Amino acid sequence: MRYRAAWVLPVAQPPIRDGWVEVQDGRITAVGGGEPSPVSGEDLGQVALMPGLVNAHTHLELSYLRGQVPQATAFVDWIRHVVGARRQRPDPGSPEIMDGLRAGIGEAVRSGTALVGDISNTLVTFDALADSPLGGVVFYELLRFNAPDPQGIVAEACERLRALGTRGDVTASLAAHAPYSVAPALFASIRHAMDERPGVPYSVHLSESRDEVEFIATGHGEWRRFLEDVGAWDPAFTPPAVSPVAYLGAAGFLDSRLLAVHGVQMTRDDLARLAARETTLVTCPRSNVYTGAGTPPVSAFFESGVRVAVGTDSLASTPDLNLFSELAALRAIAPGVPARRIIESGTINGAMALGLDASFGTLEAGKRARVLAVSIPPGTTDVEEYLVSGVAPEQVFWVGDAQSSPSRA
Repeated sequence: MRYRAAWVLPVAQPPIRDGWVEVQDGRITAVGGGEPSPVSGEDLGQVALMPGLVNAHTHLELSYLRGQVPQATAFVDWIRHVVGARRQRPDPGSPEIMDGLRAGIGEAVRSGTALVGDISNTLVTFDALADSPLGGVVFYELLRFNAPDPQGIVAEACERLRALGTRGDVTASLAAHAPYSVAPALFASIRHAMDERPGVPYSVHLSESRDEVEFIATGHGEWRRFLEDVGAWDPAFTPPAVSPVAYLGAAGFLDSRLLAVHGVQMTRDDLARLAARETTLVTCPRSNVYTGAGTPPVSAFFESGVRVAVGTDSLASTPDLNLFSELAALRAIAPGVPARRIIESGTINGAMALGLDASFGTLEAGKRARVLAVSIPPGTTDVEEYLVSGVAPEQVFWVGDAQSSPSRA
């Protein structure tokens, strides 16, 4: 089947006006434009065809918290609200959590997402994702600042990952929560475990708030008070007196498989360090503003040469799971960044970060035929700019999916 459209965005090459994508047995066989073909086809009309989006950082198990956590001016205050809300639902498999999880997955699919990097403290999302149209990586997040047996914690986590294995396009890996919530020895144990899993991505929240920067530099501030309040403070901790990025770099935690999430407080030296280690920086701009972390320095991200991917974060801190809205937020923050680079961040860069770029992220022969169609206005001349201006879920459908595709005369 050959699908024709007003525009085709392969991402791996410039947009094609009056283009087509050819599909056979669930794989893309060719992409082009203009020339006639004997292959049977369907003209989809005034749409742009593009690869499904990649939400490189979200927390689907927190979807039930939508509307329950107020916006904050200080990040630690937001965290306190989240911790309080989660303690009211201790059972990870409760109907409320599972209903929210399934609703979040459905919302992500309907708004054009093909892959997710999902953070989970319970792994409750794995089966739900594997049974859905979404692919991606479930990152089993470990956090313990006072950790007497870090090797035991990681060994138990790895055993759970082995039991899950891989189902379709969904696999599982490890994540460290953040420098202020993970003991140095636990970071080392996670890194050792990942050394035994070559090619597998892992994740960490990094340089998200000013309080994190202060805590790693001095051992004091709001994070110190929070750890003391919840009984997690370790009096043996010695602050490294450097930036969070430099701290994890010295610990050997930065490499090309790491997704470093947020980066709101990263300096240019921090970004240069990530770029040198080929670490992916995942930015979640709408969430950062909502939680009080601040507005990320998006222009500096792109200027640094670091690979930039995009995430929505959770529904506890963002109004929806529409990654197109996140791309529009990037455009608003950094109007000088070319639209093509923002689109790359929402597609191929995320797929590369998750280790799934062999099948996702671009429209190329051999890749999975997870092709997204976006309705665009007649006369659109700069289709890339249009796609980063804000696209509603009602404008998108999956090519070949009779349930999502609008009827056509």
